[in-house]
Amino acid sequence: MSATDTADAAEPPRKSRVPLLIGVVLALALGGGGFYAAWSGLLPFGSGLDATGDEPPTPQAVEQDTGKGMPVFVPIEPMVVMLGQSAESRHLRFRAQLEVAPAAASSVSGQMPRILDVLNSYLRAVPVSEIESPAALVRLRAQMLRRIQLVTGEGAVRDLLVTEFVLN
Repeated sequence: MSATDTADAAEPPRKSRVPLLIGVVLALALGGGGFYAAWSGLLPFGSGLDATGDEPPTPQAVEQDTGKGMPVFVPIEPMVVMLGQSAESRHLRFRAQLEVAPAAASSVSGQMPRILDVLNSYLRAVPVSEIESPAALVRLRAQMLRRIQLVTGEGAVRDLLVTEFVLN
């Protein structure tokens, strides 16, 4: 036997890639066909119908059923909070709005002095290092919302939307 005969005998035969390519093409075609069938409404779960075959309720119908209605936004007066002496920034400018239920808007507006007092007290007590942290706003917002909800009563204030939070 020569050297070329032993090298040919040691190499396994090369596998064809045709079955792999056919599998990939079929998978793409079936995936695209399934997407189109669901997107176009050919399948019952891809259409806008619910399980009973009825159209989903409109937002107005949901509001009438729940009695909640569209939220009302009550602005909080802009606040300037003095920070500690060791802080690089000496003041915190804070402005926000409260998302309230329509029925509770006048009640929340009437409690605004208490809300301002709670926010001012809390923001003065927070360490400056926590306020200067990039991720602080999420924690501070949750803490402030909870304190406001304690003042106004559960269910009156849905959310606190911070519109200005500036250290200067």
